[in-house]
Amino acid sequence: MAEKTFTYDPAKLGENGKDKMRFELGDTMVEGGAETTYLTDEEITAILDMYPNRWKRAKLALVESLCRRFSYEVDTNIGPLSLGLQGRVETWREMYKELKAEIGGYAVPRANPDAIGGSPYFYAGMMDNPAAGSKEGGGNDVP
Repeated sequence: MAEKTFTYDPAKLGENGKDKMRFELGDTMVEGGAETTYLTDEEITAILDMYPNRWKRAKLALVESLCRRFSYEVDTNIGPLSLGLQGRVETWREMYKELKAEIGGYAVPRANPDAIGGSPYFYAGMMDNPAAGSKEGGGNDVP
């Protein structure tokens, strides 16, 4: 298995790449590697390659992954120590819902212009079977 990398270069925020995605997700504390970051460079790059020219869709896929990753964590109280881990997943879920709503507004289905027109799919007499003795044109018309 290849070595996992965790890098961030603020000078590259003008480019639609790994560094900008890390910035938008708030995953910029790369000094501690896997201990302080949510995603590896390879994960981010793979998703960006999966959705070229679809920045928000790639971001949605990464946020969805983070929601799944953190969903199993529960709040824990041990004596005076309290860990509220559900707050973290709620933050990611909220971001997921916002992105999903934004992207959903763009997904307007369009009809294929080549499929419009031409002869109708249903026609009078289409159920006739002259071999079985029915007369041609005796089928039911479909309005």
